[in-house]
Amino acid sequence: MIKVKVTWKIKLKQALNEVHMDTPSQETVNSPTSNPDNIPGEHSTIQVARNATVLQVLPAMGTSGGVERGTVEIAHAIQQAGGRAIVVSAGGDRLHELQRVGAEHITLPVHSKNPLTMYNNIDRLCEIILRENVDIIHARSRAPAWSAWYASKRTKIPFVTTFHGKYGHSNPFKRFYNSIMTRGERVIAISAHIAGHMRRYYGVPTDRIRIIHRGVDLTKFDTSSVNAHRVITLANSWRVTEGYPLIMLPGRLSRWKGQTVFIEAISKLGTHDIRCLVVGGDQGRLEYRKELEDLITRHDLGGVVRLVDDCRDMPAAYMLSDVVISASTDPEPFGRVAIEAQAMGRPIIATDHGGARETVLENVTGWLVPPGDSTALALAIKKAISLDENKRAVLARKATDNIRENFSAETMCRKTLDVYDEVLSSRAHQTTKSVAKSETNLISSPRTNT
Repeated sequence: MIKVKVTWKIKLKQALNEVHMDTPSQETVNSPTSNPDNIPGEHSTIQVARNATVLQVLPAMGTSGGVERGTVEIAHAIQQAGGRAIVVSAGGDRLHELQRVGAEHITLPVHSKNPLTMYNNIDRLCEIILRENVDIIHARSRAPAWSAWYASKRTKIPFVTTFHGKYGHSNPFKRFYNSIMTRGERVIAISAHIAGHMRRYYGVPTDRIRIIHRGVDLTKFDTSSVNAHRVITLANSWRVTEGYPLIMLPGRLSRWKGQTVFIEAISKLGTHDIRCLVVGGDQGRLEYRKELEDLITRHDLGGVVRLVDDCRDMPAAYMLSDVVISASTDPEPFGRVAIEAQAMGRPIIATDHGGARETVLENVTGWLVPPGDSTALALAIKKAISLDENKRAVLARKATDNIRENFSAETMCRKTLDVYDEVLSSRAHQTTKSVAKSETNLISSPRTNT
């Protein structure tokens, strides 16, 4: 897509090239609005960032993960808004998704944590920023963020970050390494839970944080878009027995995802008249997989609970399920399972901490249970599978309404572009005031006789 040029944006870039601008002070970013001084007309923020060139930086475009998915979605939104989306990463299996939405990709070793490579990436990024006329840099992970931050300092281009998770922060060195994700002129938190974490452990001022929840692609996670053939194909591949309520726990096989708690809960139901699927790859955690298999055998649940590998058609998997579980024992930074299940009208049972507290409406779209409490989880499952047809229909309607109103990918993208607008508008206003002050000083300065 050809980049759209507007008069104000050209003026802005010229001004930024001529005037040295450091990161705004807290006072200049205190207002949460995108146009704090209500500058009318051609100074509209829509004219600034919607036509901007945005550079997103992340380690790699891998096959799975919310960071990669969000990068593609934002790139698409930038292109749709008339801007230009560039992504820098080490490459990966999802590059074709960027190409499909019209974004450009540049391969650099930004996945590396080697200090020398990170240092060399600064010059490489500076070259790209200047060559491609980049207006804003958006960093999504720590190693590339360090390089991108220094590049933004050298080129005077605004720097934005997204804080995706808690990261390890057990010692001062780790906290310092993580702190790069808090150095954006605006720092996007993927949940209020993460925003609180940033304030508590890194002292990020509230006025620099923008909470933007992750979103569901409602063109994919929509019951009307999943045909019977897809559901039947998946059921056959998983050898699902018909006539039984199906309970699904999606998520990679990792202890903190709560698979052991889930299996214990199923054993406490005391029935074999259900079928349960633990959906997710082990990613090399063969010992943990063996532990889960042994736990299933020990509770005589071989005909009830099955472990299946990664699923490439999650909308069909949700359609196949009667109840969806998120049993994480540690707080999810956000938790896509909860919103995807609701988007598909399925009852969700999640643990009562982290992002789930923001996405699950208790006793309306699902239930929240104490982390690690298999008894409470069993009771919630029993309640969910006991719903009659009318109650399930009401819950499904409220669940899909909740997601459409609050957690769509469209909403996430719109709010992210609003942050870009806000940052560029703030920079533009600062530049205007700086230039005006300089001109005033020149006019008011007394002339000296020669």
